[in-house]
Amino acid sequence: MTLASAEAAAAKDIVVSSKIDTEGGLLGNAILLTLQNAGLPVQNRLQLGGTPIVREAITSGQIDIYPEYTGNAAFFHNEADSDVWKDAAKAYARAAELDRPKGLIWLDASPANNTWAIAVRKDVAEAQKLDTMTSFGAWVAGGGKVKLAGSTEFVTSLAALPAFQTTYGFTLKPDQLVQLSGGDTAATIAAAAQQTSGVNAAMVYGTDGGIEPAGLVVMADDKGVQPVYQPAPVVREAVLKEYPQIAELLNPVFAGLDLQTLQALNARIQVGGEPAEAVARAWLTEKGIIK
Repeated sequence: MTLASAEAAAAKDIVVSSKIDTEGGLLGNAILLTLQNAGLPVQNRLQLGGTPIVREAITSGQIDIYPEYTGNAAFFHNEADSDVWKDAAKAYARAAELDRPKGLIWLDASPANNTWAIAVRKDVAEAQKLDTMTSFGAWVAGGGKVKLAGSTEFVTSLAALPAFQTTYGFTLKPDQLVQLSGGDTAATIAAAAQQTSGVNAAMVYGTDGGIEPAGLVVMADDKGVQPVYQPAPVVREAVLKEYPQIAELLNPVFAGLDLQTLQALNARIQVGGEPAEAVARAWLTEKGIIK
């Protein structure tokens, strides 16, 4: 094989990527391993970075497929004010519709909703009778001593902490916030569990595996502030046309990743310390998806 033909062959690899967080690693590996098992040529660029980095990579053609969340399409296309994102089916349909002209195809989504939430240490929640964001907001507004660990994206994104604060009538001052680089909730959960720097509350996602083992309680979003965030593979249309079997391979994988399954698999990574690749491989093998 000449150098030119070798480069041409390599260029046809399906470049699989994901975000840098725990679940990004899990879902990215599930995609990579499933395609690899089917004999498709893949290139591993998993856990590339945060949402903006990975989104830029796929729109510019640097990567070919990665798992994204339906609710994020609201921000990609400046439609965050629409209520459509709070309905799972409508959110998925709108995300697919908006990305199609960009040559991006959304495959079937997982039924799990990995939306942003706030979790509080169980001892604090029980003492203050906190179980909803309404009760949390009232407690904070009344002078409750809270210190929240979150990613920069969670603290600054208009759809995240600012939306919670506006709806539930509370404000966290800078000295009540600990911003951690990246979006990894394993770090925010650990900070609250260990009371690092006085932290007693954490940014979490609905599918986090570390919440209960860490002794935290999720505050229910009783006013439905958060959009629906169902994970689904997003693939470049040109790549899907070249490898149409990608959809039939991945649709059943994501259909099987319900909320309880994702929490359990994420827990093995976040709490058990297992590598994301090993956890994804074990689950895919158990389900008979790969050998």
